[in-house]
Order: sequence, then C-alpha cells, then structure tokens
Amino acid sequence: MAAIIKKEIVKFAPKGNDSFYDVVKSRVNDYFLSNNISPYSNSKMYVKTAAMLAMYFVPYIIIVTGIASVNIWLFYALWLLMGLGIVGIGTSVMHDSNHGAYTDNKGVNNFLGGVLNILGGYAPNWKIQHNILHHTYTNIEGLDEDIDAGKGLRMSPEKPLKPFHKYQHIYAWGLYCLMNLYWIVAKDYKLLFRYSKNGLLQNQKLTLRRALIELSLLKVLYIGYIIVLPIMFSGVAWYHVILGIIAMHIVAGFSLAAIFQPAHVVETSDYSAPSDERKMENNWAVHQILNTADFAPNNKLVCWFIGGLNFQIEHHLFPQVCHVHYPKIAKIVESVAADFDIPYQVMPTFRSALVAHGKMLKKLGNSEKL
Repeated sequence: MAAIIKKEIVKFAPKGNDSFYDVVKSRVNDYFLSNNISPYSNSKMYVKTAAMLAMYFVPYIIIVTGIASVNIWLFYALWLLMGLGIVGIGTSVMHDSNHGAYTDNKGVNNFLGGVLNILGGYAPNWKIQHNILHHTYTNIEGLDEDIDAGKGLRMSPEKPLKPFHKYQHIYAWGLYCLMNLYWIVAKDYKLLFRYSKNGLLQNQKLTLRRALIELSLLKVLYIGYIIVLPIMFSGVAWYHVILGIIAMHIVAGFSLAAIFQPAHVVETSDYSAPSDERKMENNWAVHQILNTADFAPNNKLVCWFIGGLNFQIEHHLFPQVCHVHYPKIAKIVESVAADFDIPYQVMPTFRSALVAHGKMLKKLGNSEKL
C-alpha cells in the first residue's frame, strides 16, 4: 500500500504467503459464512441508528419549538444531549456508513454517511483523513493526521519536542473540548487546500473549487439551522443559544477524543517510522495491530454507545465490517495474533484506557524518543 504525501511514497513490506492477514481474513470470513451472517448491519444496528439520530434531532426540535424555554436548565440539558447525539451518530451511524460497512448498498451508505454534512462537517474530508490516511498510515508522523494536533500536542516521538509539551498530559483534555469547534469553524477549509495540493482531493473526484462551494453552502446551512432558527424560535435569549451550542460541541469534542485517542496514543503503540527509502519494516496488517489497542471489551454500554470502536484492532483490520460484529470476531483476531506471536493489546476498562493515554501524553511530553 502507498500514498502520495508531499510527493513522497511510503510502502509497507509485502505480506508474504500464509501471512497473519491471510489467516485472520480467512477465519473471519469462515465465521460469517458458517453462521450465515451478513458482515453488514442487522436489526440491532437499525434500532441503534434510530436511537442515535433521535438523540440529536429530537432535542433540537424541542428547542426550536420553544418548549424548552420554560426552564433554562432543560434548555441547556437538551444541547448537552445533542452533543452526545453527535458522538453516537459519529461513532456508529456515520462512521460505519462512510466505511461502506453499514450496508452493501452504496446509495444508503452515502446517504447515512452524509449525515456528517449536517452536523457541521464535510464527508469527503473525513473519508480522506480517516479512511485513507489514518487507516493506512496509523501512527506514522506526517501521514496519519489523527495524531497531528498542531504544535500544542505531541502525539508522536517523531514530532519535535517543545518545552510546553511537558504539561500536555494536563492541558490536552482542555484542548480536546475545543476539537469539534475548531473542526466546524476552520479545519475543514484547511484540509481542503492541503488535500488539493497533495492530490488527495482529486481522488475523491472533486475539484478544489467544487469542494469549496459545497463546503461553504453546507456551513451556511449549518449556521442557519443550528444558530439562526434557535435564536428566532427557541424563546430564550440569543446568548443562551450560543452558550448551548458551545456546550454541545465541548461534549462532542471531548468525548470523541476520549474514544479515539486511547486506541492509538498509548505506551504499547509501536510508532514505527519509514526508512530513508520510505519503506516500512512490517506489512500493513502487522503495523495496524502493533499500533492499535482495544479497551473495555466487556462493557456493554461502552460497546453499544461508541459503535464498537473500543474494538479498534478489529475495526482497523476489517473496516468494512459493521461494528456490531466486532465482539465476536475479536476472539478470532486475538487467537490468530497469538498463533503468529503478535502482541494483541487490550485494556480492561474505559477508565484504564484514558489513564494509559494520559501516561503516554506525559511520556511523549518529557522525552525525545520512546
């Protein structure tokens, strides 16, 4: 596998015959075939989809109809619930759909994946950053943009160490709260110019001009329904609306970071870098498992709410399998990894995953190399 970033090519080692990836794919495929199960969504996923969409849109309807104006605390609680709705839609519905994992119907996947567009984001950008860059080049500095949080955070040992990084394990959590706000205000535009320059936007069959027009129209639509309509019809002062929106995005930003970062930015991550010839030592599948960790596998609430993304190893190896199947195939992946003597990292609880992420931030903030 390879990608063009700043006109450089990075290649993974060949997988070889009867490789870990061959075996794990074969056994997972056998699981679906022998049990006559589709790797796509099922009735449980349909119920979850309805619940996640309702978590965002029902509170919004209550807000704009003025019903929540009777109690300001109810008004703010509804915005906070919408923040959780963003998380649920983002980790379950939109995420699976944009991976092509929700269904084998491309139109349905595009429709549900496009829900991101009305949550303040832009689906083509997300597909490039997440599907192409993050999923291919996990934890590789300069390629995986999920570990690029600007100068404020050092999430890779290959990134220059600054004096203030010494405290990043403390202030990172505050920055995570601002992540969603930054994304909807500025990041999408920055990504468009970067991806156009690197030839990645064209791979999505988009010109920069068309993408800028689409993105700008979507931002206008977003501002219209999330700010203007509540100010006009909610029955509360405009500043309460603005504070409610900020609170919603703080909940969403912090929660999404708390879900995604502990899966990769932890002490067990390999962080292997390409050689001077831009070649990786390991093949793609081994690289994925060495730079990813599962967490809270037995917590049913966590598994349900965050779209199975606590089974991040399984997701990276099988991104086109709906997440409702991850708890079952995790046993297969762990078994095959043991057969090939590949470390399979699992943190027992969500709390332990957050603690592990905090420890890694501290380590990266205090040492040039791991």
